[in-house]
Order: sequence, then C-alpha cells, then structure tokens
Amino acid sequence: MNSETFLLSLPEKVDPNVLEGLETNFHFILKQPDGQDPNEITVQVHDGQVTAEKGLKGEPKCVVKTSDENLMKLLKGDLNPMMAILTGKLKISNQSEMLKYAKIFGLM
Repeated sequence: MNSETFLLSLPEKVDPNVLEGLETNFHFILKQPDGQDPNEITVQVHDGQVTAEKGLKGEPKCVVKTSDENLMKLLKGDLNPMMAILTGKLKISNQSEMLKYAKIFGLM
C-alpha cells in the first residue's frame, strides 16, 4: 500500500461516531521519488462523513506536505513525527488541526 491508497481509503476506516460535530478540510501534497508531479489529495470531514478524493478541493484548514515515502514511514512508525517536522521532511500548515485529527485518521 502507498500513502495515496491509504488516504483514499480513509472513509472506509474512520468510525463516523467520532466525527459527530467535526468539520475540516485537509490537503495532502505528496512528492514522488522520480520527480513526477506530486499526488494531491483532499480529505474532508463534513456532517459525520469522511471523503477523500484526488486533487485539491475547497479551502484547507491544514496543508500537509511530505514525500510519499516519508508519509508511509510515519504511518508504519518508522519515522518520528516531531523529528520529521524538525528536519523538514514533514510540513504541516496548522499543527493543532493535525493533532486534533491524527488519531481519528490513523496517522498516529
């Protein structure tokens, strides 16, 4: 599984009960190893539902920029999120928003 597949499958993995009253919009911009255009994915929470789709849609509350490889390392626990931020391997525009949703999305 790659990070794009993981993100696009989030709607099937997230328990709708934990989303009650929550709304957000994340843009994930994932650099590719061979210099191709980055994968861009929008993950939205609205009315107790998670949607994930290719492309950047709407106004984001949080933008996450990293490489496909580093996101997979974070998901597997092979890369410490704080070290990834400090070393520039992971850029998050709104860290408090990410912290609020990281457990819900299965990112930590």
